[in-house]
Amino acid sequence: MKEPGIQIGGQAVIEGVMMRSKDNYSVAVRRKNGSIFVRVRPFTSFVRKYKIFSLPIMRGGFVLIESLVLGVQALTFSGDIAAHDENSNEDLPGNTVEKKSIWANLWLGITVAFSFVLGLFIFFYVPLLLTEWLGAESGLSFNLVDGALRLAFFLLYLGLITMMKDIRRVFEYHGAEHKSIFTFENGAGLKPAVAQEFSRFHPRCGTSFLLIVMLVSIFVFMFLGKPDTLSERLLRLAFIPVIGGISYELIRFSGAKANSRFLQPFIKPGLWLQKLTTKEPDLEQLEVAIVALKASLGLDMSEHEGVVFEAQTTADVQTVSTI
Repeated sequence: MKEPGIQIGGQAVIEGVMMRSKDNYSVAVRRKNGSIFVRVRPFTSFVRKYKIFSLPIMRGGFVLIESLVLGVQALTFSGDIAAHDENSNEDLPGNTVEKKSIWANLWLGITVAFSFVLGLFIFFYVPLLLTEWLGAESGLSFNLVDGALRLAFFLLYLGLITMMKDIRRVFEYHGAEHKSIFTFENGAGLKPAVAQEFSRFHPRCGTSFLLIVMLVSIFVFMFLGKPDTLSERLLRLAFIPVIGGISYELIRFSGAKANSRFLQPFIKPGLWLQKLTTKEPDLEQLEVAIVALKASLGLDMSEHEGVVFEAQTTADVQTVSTI
């Protein structure tokens, strides 16, 4: 069985998977030459460092920001490897990805901030404007229509990106991430063939979390009534961290009580939605997810061939079989 207290979180990236444990995070990416390139970094959550921020509701906001930052770093890392393999047949310089300049990091930060603001505009502000245009008057009807439009936008967005070929590959790795985590949580052998037998639908998935956010926002905004002024609209945006915090607690609870018959009707919609955002992975994709999982936990990897760890310095360059 898994070690008590360990909870794994993951995210699919370009041709790879990012995994996070309580002490480390890792990114494993399948290269064109068939090897698996792995980055491992120590990581301690902000809410573990400062107990005051580990309070329910409050901790959700910090965890989500950390997840966003690590996710963007993982996507950038995997994208750099994919770009290198596309443009060169040579090995990565010193078996490591070049460090980005301060300007590249600044541009990355601006891109993340812009994407976040754009997401708020599309999924929160545009539905509000459309609801006003439709003429909803009472606070109840306004927030129900607003919430329905927000949910429709979200489902439409998922449906559109599912049609993209490259995104389908990411969704296959997403399925591999879920299967490997299920394998670990059930104490089964961390092997691709074993992981293949587990479900690709996980109750703690980010897809389920976003669905919960959409639903929780309806109830939270109902307490605020109909926003008639600019300040009232901005107040709704200020409540988004609260919505995220509540949603985080709900998905933690649903993950811990996933087998409860009482909670199944509330958990199932998120699992159904994962039919869009996860696809069945092959054994090679499952191996990448398992390598990422083992790397984050510091487990033995002697059975995996062609695993290369990113060197921290030039002197550290090596191909290793264990961590």
